[in-house]
Amino acid sequence: MSEIFTIGYEGATQPNVLDALEAAGVGLVIDERAIAASRRAGFSKTVLSNSLAERGIGYAHLRSLGTPKPGRDAARRGDIAELHRIFDAHMHTPEAADGLERAIALAGGDRPVCLLCFEHTPEGCHRLPVAERIAARTGQTISHLAPARPLG
Repeated sequence: MSEIFTIGYEGATQPNVLDALEAAGVGLVIDERAIAASRRAGFSKTVLSNSLAERGIGYAHLRSLGTPKPGRDAARRGDIAELHRIFDAHMHTPEAADGLERAIALAGGDRPVCLLCFEHTPEGCHRLPVAERIAARTGQTISHLAPARPLG
């Protein structure tokens, strides 16, 4: 049975994230951030996409699977229950449903897929509910990658 991976880059360097993706055999990263920009070096959309390509890993940004601003605010406050409530409501929008269908199609392709977002732990991030929705439809198992975190 195939896997769908998730990874968070909080506290990690870009090379450590790329190393973890490469070691797991990931062929495509699905960036599910609503805003694919980062103050962290190497994690803005274009730089990340180019760095992944240098390692032979594809990149897709599915903005519609990102957390709406109120959900991101809840996450910053540490209110994970509120984050998940807001995100669940978001997933019932047509845009998010379309994004999920695209993610499911990508996950069913010929290369292992990894959902990428910021938060270190999948439980504190919306990538876990997305992975669970994909797995429910594809039968894949979910594996969480943990890059080395020298920054925290």
